[in-house]
Amino acid sequence: MRFTLALSILLACAASPAMADDLAAATELAKASGCYSCHSAKEKVVGPAFSSIAEKYAGDKDAAASLAQSIQNGSKGKWGRVPMPPHSSLSADELKTLATWVLSTKP
Repeated sequence: MRFTLALSILLACAASPAMADDLAAATELAKASGCYSCHSAKEKVVGPAFSSIAEKYAGDKDAAASLAQSIQNGSKGKWGRVPMPPHSSLSADELKTLATWVLSTKP
């Protein structure tokens, strides 16, 4: 199982070095923006795990725009009582990058 996962990651990175760079850049943007203060990839912290968000919005064609709006303006009540603060200083490109990155997170 680990071999298959490692091979898949290796092939994906080899097939598209730009994709690997985009993933690294999005991860760094998430860290710099404070996303990891409340979220993690697989486990609930204060907010939901990125993988849970991706799972909830899977198949929703408007998910990236909706998520970008929630990141920009903040939200409350979608995942419990603790509100997500707004990140209004992020550019439209940064919001799109973060939303797309979160939605690509695998469970």
